[in-house]
Formats: sequence, C-alpha cells, structure tokens
Amino acid sequence: MRAEPFAEPELTRNAFLGGRIALWQPREGYRAGIDPVVLAASVPAKAGQSVLELGCGAGPALACLGARVPGLALAGLELQPGYAALARRNLADNGLTGEILDGDVADPPAALRQRSFHHVMANPPYFRAGARSTAEDDGRELALAGPVPLSDWVALAARRLRPGGTMTVIQRAERLPELLAALSGPLGALELLPLAPREGRAPRLVLARGRKGGRADFRFHAPMVIHRGATHLADGDDHTEVFRTVLWEGGALKFPA
Repeated sequence: MRAEPFAEPELTRNAFLGGRIALWQPREGYRAGIDPVVLAASVPAKAGQSVLELGCGAGPALACLGARVPGLALAGLELQPGYAALARRNLADNGLTGEILDGDVADPPAALRQRSFHHVMANPPYFRAGARSTAEDDGRELALAGPVPLSDWVALAARRLRPGGTMTVIQRAERLPELLAALSGPLGALELLPLAPREGRAPRLVLARGRKGGRADFRFHAPMVIHRGATHLADGDDHTEVFRTVLWEGGALKFPA
C-alpha cells in the first residue's frame, strides 16, 4: 500500500498519445503500459457525459480519455493514497478537471455512493492474490494482484451506472470465465472483444462491455490484432493501423458494429 505522496526524485514524466499528454509515474512501482490507453480508447463516451474509473492508479486512463473527448466529467476511485495524489496531479498538469476519491472498491466512500455516471471503466488487477510470485514494490503488487473479486468491481459499477450506461473492462484472457460470470448478473447486452498480440496468436487480453438494463444478445467479436506480422523482426513501431491510431494519435477503439 502506497500511503504517502511520491517525492520528486521518485518520479519520471512520460509522454503518451504521441506527446498529447505527459504523465508522472513512479520510477519504482506500478507504471502504465498500453493497457489503460487501450481501455480509455474503447469507452464510448461523448462530450457532456460523466465517466468513473474504478482503481484509477496515477490516472493514465482518465487522462487519455479526457484528452480524446473534451468536456467529460471525470472521476476516479483509488485505494492507494499516494497514487490518488499522483492522479490529481496528472489531471491538473494536462489541463483536465476531475475528482479523485480515496477508497476501496469493496467499501466505497459515501461521496461515491451518492453519484451516478454514464460510463464506468476499470482495469482490475490481472492476478488473484497469492496466485503468483509477488512484486518487490508493495504499491505495484497491489495494482497487479488483489483480494477483491471481479464480481465486486462489476457490482459497484452497476450500482453507480445510470440506466443505459456502460461498463468497459480490460482483463487477462485467463480470467475471462470469472469476468463473464460477474458481468452477466447485473449488466446486459454483453460484448467481448479479444486483443491478440499478432496474427495467429491467441488473445492475451480482452475488452468486455456490459450495459445497465441492456437486453441485446451476447456478442463475441473477432480478435483485433495489435502488432503487424507473425513475429517481431526489428526495432520500431510495428503496430497495426488501428492500434497506431489509438496509441499515438489518441483515436477511439470502437467495438465492431
């Protein structure tokens, strides 16, 4: 648990979205990769709507979404106060406004229980607590593996969504059965979009979406491929056109119609 704010020597500032935003991140601890960028790109938010991120960390997904869709009311819930403080700084330094609340998905603060949102997004820990070798940094370990089941993440999102609102989740493919079981109770109109690292490779990540009150049939989309070619042959950008647009230009990642 990272309780205290990060000191300046503990931080680096890194460019995202081709330099459209810059984020402060800990040198040692949880550092954002492409996953929160992809998550933010997949949220179907429109200007004037409200978005809540559960487990927002240092705010990379919120910042990326705010840069792509101006005029959103952004909010985040983060368990570790040190990361929550960093998320507030990252939003402010990128000219974005939002409210970051300290609290646990399993026991959300009263201020959050009184609000509702058009969209909720989440990048829950990819591993169950105790299911793998632990990271040396406590803050990073808590971001990677946690005791709160996926069903609690989905239940909180469903309670905070407005009727017709969506929850979008990114998760490892291995946890797909647990994720679908959690989503299928409180949400409907479920959609699954697998993300394959390369053509012919099994998906490692999945994007899943559900809608509050949705009644449409379940949709299992064909995988989207992140990198060109069957193998990595040379240094440099080998992202497919879709993911180059998402990662470097701040474009949207739309589920197939």
